Amino acid sequence: MRFTVRHDTLYRYSAPVRLGDQLLRLKPYGVHALDHRYEITPTPVWREDGPSAFGTPETRVGFAGETDVLHIVSRFTCETGHPTPVSDQPNMATYLHLLPEDSVAGFARDLMQEAGDVPRFLELLTETLYRRTDRHIRPTGYAQTAEETLRIGRGACRDLAVLFIAACRSLGIPARFVSGYQAKAETPDGKRHLHAWPEVWLSGVGWQGYDPTHGVAVADGHVALSAAPDQMGTMPIEGGFWGDGVSSELEFGLEIEVG
Repeated sequence: MRFTVRHDTLYRYSAPVRLGDQLLRLKPYGVHALDHRYEITPTPVWREDGPSAFGTPETRVGFAGETDVLHIVSRFTCETGHPTPVSDQPNMATYLHLLPEDSVAGFARDLMQEAGDVPRFLELLTETLYRRTDRHIRPTGYAQTAEETLRIGRGACRDLAVLFIAACRSLGIPARFVSGYQAKAETPDGKRHLHAWPEVWLSGVGWQGYDPTHGVAVADGHVALSAAPDQMGTMPIEGGFWGDGVSSELEFGLEIEVG
């Protein structure tokens, strides 16, 4: 599947500010025929590209002088759907940290008992969260706790990802949080949004994604940008500014074409 994406982020400041270094996580990984570029205003005075501590792409940029805007546009085309070779096994302890609440562990044990093995458990967990959860868009804020999402049966994609990860880790299955895009366009507000889903490490397979928001295993309809043990390590843009009494406003736009 071919993706063409424009991801537009604009910060407006109420007065000129000095920008801190910015960390960008908007370049896809695990795809083919990738053509990616950043367009950044003001122009950075330096740039460093490299992998994160967890092996996915990051770009750091620094600025000089003052500005009343920070405009970051990420554009790319890529192809998905080709097999990706299994990478070296990461430190599994990193993806097993964070003991889940008793209710989540009990929920996971019950599903595993019904499933009988890990592959079927992952399918059943995906199907169960899709079926039982009132899924919605929440544009801002961090993910709810796994226990809260399980208890109220309502959440955004990042909430379902966190619950899925906690359920897997309670059974000793390494799991991580992924941020990216997906091909399906149907949303309640008619707009495109960043998407989140979990991945688990399967011996002989590598990282395999599941999308409980849509009730499917991840295949060629998803493009990953960043993966980490938790949501904080996948934020698309991290950075700050200096300016006394200055406020900021954020405008966001995302265009995705799939062919």
